Amino acid sequence: MSEPRTWMCLICGWIYDEAAGDPEHGIAPGTPWEQVPMNWTCPECGARKEDFEMVQI
Repeated sequence: MSEPRTWMCLICGWIYDEAAGDPEHGIAPGTPWEQVPMNWTCPECGARKEDFEMVQI
């Protein structure tokens, strides 16, 4: 498996970390970004998945 990546919401700056997932919203830890459902939204501001960009941290 490749290194877990991080994705940042371009609206509010919230970070989705593939290693951590978003278990409070049904995304298990270790879930790759490609497997996050299209209808998932940013837990902070409600932005859509296309409003996220991969970032290196």
